[in-house]
Amino acid sequence: MSQNKNIAVKQIDVLHVSIEYYPAAKAGGLADVVGALPKYLNANDFNMAVVIPKHHTKWILDQKWEQVFKGQVKVGADSYDFTVQQHTPFEEHPLYVIDLPGLFDRKSIYIDSVTGYGYTDDHVRNIAFQMAVLEWIITLRKFPKVIHCHDHHTGLLPFMMNHCAYYKRLNKIPTVFTIHNGAYHGAFSWKEENLIPIFDLQVKGLLDWDNQINPLACGVKCCWKLTTVSPGYMEELRYNSNGLESLFEQESAKSVGLINGIDIDVWNPATDPRLKTHLKKEVADFKQKNKKELAKNFKFDAALPLVTFIGRLAYEKGAQILPDLFVRYLDQHQDVVFLVLGTGDKYIEKLLKETQKMYSKNVRVHIGYDESLAHHLYAGSDFLIMPSKVEPCGLNQMYAMRYGTIPVVNAVGGLKDTVIDINRKDGYGICFHTATVFSAYDAVRRAAKLYTEQKIFTKLQTKVSKLDFSWKASAKQYASIYQNL
Repeated sequence: MSQNKNIAVKQIDVLHVSIEYYPAAKAGGLADVVGALPKYLNANDFNMAVVIPKHHTKWILDQKWEQVFKGQVKVGADSYDFTVQQHTPFEEHPLYVIDLPGLFDRKSIYIDSVTGYGYTDDHVRNIAFQMAVLEWIITLRKFPKVIHCHDHHTGLLPFMMNHCAYYKRLNKIPTVFTIHNGAYHGAFSWKEENLIPIFDLQVKGLLDWDNQINPLACGVKCCWKLTTVSPGYMEELRYNSNGLESLFEQESAKSVGLINGIDIDVWNPATDPRLKTHLKKEVADFKQKNKKELAKNFKFDAALPLVTFIGRLAYEKGAQILPDLFVRYLDQHQDVVFLVLGTGDKYIEKLLKETQKMYSKNVRVHIGYDESLAHHLYAGSDFLIMPSKVEPCGLNQMYAMRYGTIPVVNAVGGLKDTVIDINRKDGYGICFHTATVFSAYDAVRRAAKLYTEQKIFTKLQTKVSKLDFSWKASAKQYASIYQNL
């Protein structure tokens, strides 16, 4: 049962439904995309809006919110009261949060602070959030023209809109489903089928994959248009998607891979408020000054090339090869400094700390997430290494290049689409082709050699800083998709 508070909501052309949004709630690149894409599409004359759960992150709790709707959802045997609240004031586009006490009033988006693992009730939380979104939408005077769903957390929306009795009045609204990370399916047992609102049993197969309810697979089957965050990743999903390979092949006709952009206002070396030294004229001068500050803070030799890793210490990011890479490389050469900023797998964290003790002059490790430090590292590092096993698009390499840092990447997914090896005439980065210690070792050796060729190196720094990775091109492609739908 839902109760409209009769607060006017402006006609929404495209409503983005996501679990993350920068700066409100961020765990990875999903937040950056959902935070930036609506902003750039607004510039293309679309009225965009975003709705996310009301996580209890610091940013969300520090803001002012106006209630626009109050309702209730029943998930299985449990009922949850909720409110929809609008951020006031908003700038580029409206941001709405759905306050679901007992489910999303937690500081962390995904990780239980007590156990250190993911929440065991994630599927319940996601279903309640999606139902609350639909409860709100059906009361609006004018429905959104398109609903854009992001990752498995919102993968049941297209199904509910078409096949759940109460929400069928929304079945004429086109849906776009974007996969940012196909490794996570959000699957749960058919024993909990009662959590999903009443639906026609004849379409039960749309929910199923491998004898489980699979929200990611369901979103792929039921959406009007399927997108991923790079052409390369769309190809990879057809042969490596945790068991969904045949499904992606079957749905290829409605699929397209679009490279993500970056918010060039947030990531601007000339104005970045997180930096003490900004880019004025010479990229090399900007880099050198920021590197010297890093060297002072982390106590390393600024004359050596600085190779940095920024990100989650996770298997898919290739972080498990870093300790062995550092040991093998530094046993033979002491001509680079490795610096790691990240958090994640506790065993990897432990190995990295031990490696820092072994090579106290050449390894620096900062465990944790620090947005300001990340900006400083992009500005002051010579190279950014990304040995990812899976990288749907990758934003870090784009941030790095915007700040004049040369990417050293395993050429998978979006990394393959955005980094061209220097062996090619038009190249500007260093690529390797398997996420192994040996391949990464050779790539670091190439980076160290490139650093000694200062004229070529400084030209590359300038070249990568001028590459256009803005949302301009991608936003036009998304605009075209919305218009066609």
